[in-house]
Amino acid sequence: MARGPVSIAAEDLLPGLHPAWWTFDSEPEEREPNTVPGARVPEDEYKECFSLYDKQQRGKMKAVDLLVAMRCLGASPTPGEVQRHLQTHGIDEHGELDFSTFLTIMHTQVKQEDPKKEILLAMLMADKEKKGYIMASELRSKLTKLGEKLTHKEVDDLFKEAGIEPNGQVKYDTFIQRITLPVQDY
Repeated sequence: MARGPVSIAAEDLLPGLHPAWWTFDSEPEEREPNTVPGARVPEDEYKECFSLYDKQQRGKMKAVDLLVAMRCLGASPTPGEVQRHLQTHGIDEHGELDFSTFLTIMHTQVKQEDPKKEILLAMLMADKEKKGYIMASELRSKLTKLGEKLTHKEVDDLFKEAGIEPNGQVKYDTFIQRITLPVQDY
């Protein structure tokens, strides 16, 4: 018997549940023990981070601390995304959220982030001639002048890590693969 994804109209079965949780597989998701589904951070780290913002030790953190807590765990939400997460759960900016809600928000955020895709889109916008690469000097200029601006030292370190010559070409696929590899834990 062939096994594959089960087709179910999730919105009919799960009214009120956020769409990020509407995925069904016939097989359970394989993951490291004590990790949140879809996340790259062990659940213990989520608990520890949450507890740092649960200042009164009531099992609640303030909504205003959510952005910083999420970024501490490696997510990159914008303030607007954080507001949408809170609104989805009926929490205003002066409200509080429990650990379960925090996990749900983190799962949703981690699932929607795709650094490889974001980098590729940025590089495609810079490559007006669609050659598959951009010059290192152009990438340096963009990294030091746009978005979260990097220092020249940070760009030098990035280029060194990715094996890019200062006057060379930067091929999208190679660059993205090299800078999105997981950090070695020695």
